[in-house]
Amino acid sequence: MVVTASEHVELAAAAAEAVVEVHRRLVGHLRAGQTLAEIDDFVARTLADLGASSAFLGYRARGHPAYPSHSCLSLNDCVVHGTHDMSSKPLQPGDVLSVDIGVRKEGWIGDAAWTYAIAEATDEALALMRCGRRSLEEGVAMLRPGRPLIDWAKAVQDVVERQHRFCLVRGLGGHGYGRELHGAPFVSNVVPSYPGEWPDAWTRLRPGTLLAVEPMVALSSTEVRTEGRKWPIYTADGSLSVHYEADVLVTEHGPRNLTAGLLDLPEIVGR
Repeated sequence: MVVTASEHVELAAAAAEAVVEVHRRLVGHLRAGQTLAEIDDFVARTLADLGASSAFLGYRARGHPAYPSHSCLSLNDCVVHGTHDMSSKPLQPGDVLSVDIGVRKEGWIGDAAWTYAIAEATDEALALMRCGRRSLEEGVAMLRPGRPLIDWAKAVQDVVERQHRFCLVRGLGGHGYGRELHGAPFVSNVVPSYPGEWPDAWTRLRPGTLLAVEPMVALSSTEVRTEGRKWPIYTADGSLSVHYEADVLVTEHGPRNLTAGLLDLPEIVGR
């Protein structure tokens, strides 16, 4: 999605800031003993308080039922698209929860995810979380006007797979957005391994482009599985995963991270 009018830029920024505010409030709310359903209800009430609605609830993708939750709540080995009803088990200390918030506010979308450890975290979990966050930051810095999208993937893959020896999940990635939740271009987190694998790789960025970019990092698998429910996607080997997502506006001077407030959030919540 490319926006040009200044008032549209500010509306997109306001939608992104609503996502950040939901996450800020979640930080003070999340704790062991909560169920995913209780967390999703908190997200729904927070969105209403902000004058926004969920961009996810009722969303339809080909071959999938309507998405049943206000947020995506992906726990431990769930990479993305976790639903509030996928488990009724209360959160336990040491659980790792990725929360993806999508809002619709005044006709514009905000869409960003962050990962939290509940009450405590192992060294391994913290290393994975910090790798995911750093890959996002390094990748965003490469989203410059006139440069190809592949620069993003090169930076993210270097951090995750060369420097930290973790695994980027294949087949999933970011996307353009704006007035709609998903649009062109597709933003892969890995460089293509054969011609035609990622047609948008050499698309050059234009000022005014809105991108939701999102590394999905697993401890020991690049592959995923589902369990017949279509929406939740898990690591193929059951290993831990994290998900970080930012809304970025490409400007004439470089990337503007519309969800930069997420960078100030703690890694461990509910202590």
